Amino acid sequence: MNGRYDDLVALFREWRAFQSPGLVDGVPDYSAAAMAAQRRALPEYQRRLAAVAPGSWPIAQQVDYEIVRAEMNGLDFDHRVLQPWARNPAFYVSVFSSQSDQPAREGPQAYGAIELWKYQFPLTPGAAADLGARLRMVPPLLEQAKANLVGNARDLWLGGIRNIAAQSAELDALAQRISGTNPALESDVRRARDATDQLRVWLEQRTSSKTGPSGVGIDNYNWYLEHVQLVPYTWQDEVTLMRRELGRGWAALQLTEHRNRELPALVSISDPEEYQRRFHAAVAEYMAFLRDQQVVTIKDYMDAALRARIGPFQPAAGPREFFDEVHYRDPEIMRTHDYHWIDLAMMEREPHPSPIRRDPLLYNIFDSRTEGLATGIEEMMMYAGAFDARPRARELIYVLVAERAARALGELMVHANRFTLDQAVRFTASQTPRGWLRADGVTDFFEQFLYLQQPGYGTSYVIGKFEVEKLLTRRAQQLGEQFTLKRFMDELNGAGLIPISLIRWELTGEREEVADSSP
Repeated sequence: MNGRYDDLVALFREWRAFQSPGLVDGVPDYSAAAMAAQRRALPEYQRRLAAVAPGSWPIAQQVDYEIVRAEMNGLDFDHRVLQPWARNPAFYVSVFSSQSDQPAREGPQAYGAIELWKYQFPLTPGAAADLGARLRMVPPLLEQAKANLVGNARDLWLGGIRNIAAQSAELDALAQRISGTNPALESDVRRARDATDQLRVWLEQRTSSKTGPSGVGIDNYNWYLEHVQLVPYTWQDEVTLMRRELGRGWAALQLTEHRNRELPALVSISDPEEYQRRFHAAVAEYMAFLRDQQVVTIKDYMDAALRARIGPFQPAAGPREFFDEVHYRDPEIMRTHDYHWIDLAMMEREPHPSPIRRDPLLYNIFDSRTEGLATGIEEMMMYAGAFDARPRARELIYVLVAERAARALGELMVHANRFTLDQAVRFTASQTPRGWLRADGVTDFFEQFLYLQQPGYGTSYVIGKFEVEKLLTRRAQQLGEQFTLKRFMDELNGAGLIPISLIRWELTGEREEVADSSP
């Protein structure tokens, strides 16, 4: 193959088709034979990519080349290390009632997810037929899982049982929602739920035999950071950074609380009317700040993207989940993090011109950008003045800083096989201020189990934030008096949802943070 960019695009399209599993009667095939065949064929795609010579291309096209290489490395890692189809029962969960805030759903999943949130109820006959056809694929997929799941990773097994049970609850809720409307669809839902329950029982019966570790180990984690995530740090680097960030969050919180000690405490919203008023006011206030302070170029879809995610008021007899404890006290705080929804609206309304960046990258490679910016912008907006009128809001920012660092340390220790999943959950809860992240709550387990399944995801929030800050610094140094925050944010948006290390290379012309990603 010669070194033309068009050849890379053609190979990319072939690669994406190859990466998807084969279908047998419409069901994705993750059998041992199918996965072995895919693994044998992968080196030929890597060889073809290596034969491309992108060195003389514009940097933006060289960046696209690195994206394709990182994706191929991701599949290689799946076959050599993760093997989610054989080790992780949660891989076979395929029914989801809510939209992910990421370009693609977090963590490894079998092909053919059923995104219930895309359907409008009551269903039209066509939509009901489409949903029924998808649901009919669930029982054979879960039956296949019983043959494929031969791994010995105990925490993945236990967490998978919990996620499979959650799928049953999703299907039960769907059954109630469509009750009496469509007998054929009701039957499809019932069979999918029965198959889900049968798999849960099958998994539970084998739990006692699962005794092995679930983390990938430090060497594999380092390989993944360098060759798939394209992150310029090692496991040990990240442990050091997260410990420092955790200490910074706690110390800053104590000092800020001292400064604010004479001010009224922030009180959680307690009724639906106040909730709607304050959350919509928070969107208006935040959008006005972005516009008036010239933080970013405002597009007409941004306000709507944020308002669409407000959701209904949730009454609580006791403690709320962690993020609700934050934004029920100050709704604007998490509207900053909701930059995720601006990202997704931008991806839909203004597709990137590169065919390689237009659709979500595989293996959550986008997370240093998506999670990193959404996390970083919370504190960035605080420094820029967004919460000056509400000094106690700064306390919430530092609670968030500490929680993100604590959960990242949990991930790092689990993948080093120094913590079990349960130990990571309890550690993260104990290290998060104010007791808002509860070890017996939903959020703590959900996060730690996700990070066990997807190495590098839990650390991406903080590492990505650091990388965004470093990039902002470098652009300010390069541009001098020409630098503006609005220019920086527009450049960042324009590069697409790709690793921050690649965005840095494209914007600065400096490649030192992008290692040669070939194994």
